[in-house]
Amino acid sequence: MLWETPYRTVDLTRRAMIMGVVNVTPDSFSDGGRFIDLEAAVAHARQLVGEGAEIIDIGGESTRPGAEPVSEAEEMRRVLPVIERLRSPSARPFLLSIDTMKPAVARAAMAAGAAIINDVTGLRDPAMIDVARETHAAVIAMHMQGTPRDMQTAPHYDDVCAEVREFFRHTYARCLACGMIAARIAFDPGIGFGKALAHNLTLLRQLGSLRVAGRPLVLGVSRKSFLGKVLGTSALEDREWPTVALTSYGRTQGANVIRVHAVRPNVEALRMTEAILPSEPA
Repeated sequence: MLWETPYRTVDLTRRAMIMGVVNVTPDSFSDGGRFIDLEAAVAHARQLVGEGAEIIDIGGESTRPGAEPVSEAEEMRRVLPVIERLRSPSARPFLLSIDTMKPAVARAAMAAGAAIINDVTGLRDPAMIDVARETHAAVIAMHMQGTPRDMQTAPHYDDVCAEVREFFRHTYARCLACGMIAARIAFDPGIGFGKALAHNLTLLRQLGSLRVAGRPLVLGVSRKSFLGKVLGTSALEDREWPTVALTSYGRTQGANVIRVHAVRPNVEALRMTEAILPSEPA
C-alpha cells in the first residue's frame, strides 16, 4: 500500500506511521496555547520527530467541539512560519501536514513546504480538491457530521459504519473525477467528530471494514473525550494510556497512520504490535 506525496512515496503495507500533533492555537482542547509561540512550536515539532514521528501535523485553527472559526489571514500567520522553519535544510527529513479546512491556507502551506493536506471537512469544498491536484499534495479526507461548532449536538446515524464508508467512496470518486491520483488519497473516519460514544466504539470495532479502494486509513483518537467517558474520568492526563492502547489496537485492525500528541509511547506500542503481527500482509 503506497501513499504518494510530493517529496517521497511511503510504503504502508507492513509499517504504519505516527503523525505528531503541533497545534499553533490558543484554544485547542489538548494543548491550546502551549505552542502558539513560533520557537516553542518548532522546538516541540523537532522533539516529536526525535521521538519517532514521521509526519508533523500543524494546525492553526481549533476543531474542538464548539470551536469558533478564524480568518484565513490569521490561520496563515500562525502556521506558515512554523512550516517554513521546519523545512529548513538543517531539519531532519520528515513530512509536514497542514491541518486546515481552507483551500487558500492549504495552498500557501504547500508552497511553504507541506506535503499533506489534512482536511477535517473531507474535501467537500471542490476548491480543496483543486489545490490538492495542482500542488500534488497527499490528502487525508476525514468524515465529520456537521461543523466543529455544532458537530456534537445530538449526532445521529442509521448505520454509522455504512455511512462513513459511503462518504469515503463518494469522496474517492469525486477526487478521481477531478483528476487526482489515487495513490495520494487517504481516509480518516473522524472519531469524535460528529459522533456519540456508541458511534466511536462501533467505528473502532469495525475499523477494517471502512477501507475503500485499498487506500490508507488514518486514525486519530489521541486524548479525546470519549476515552474519559469510557473510563469515568474527566482528567486529560488519564487519557494518555488509553490512547496508547488504541494505537496498538488500531494497528491490528488495519490503521496505517496514527495521529497522536505524545509520540514516544505510541511509537513503542506501534512497533511492538507490528513485531507480533504476521509478516505477510493480509
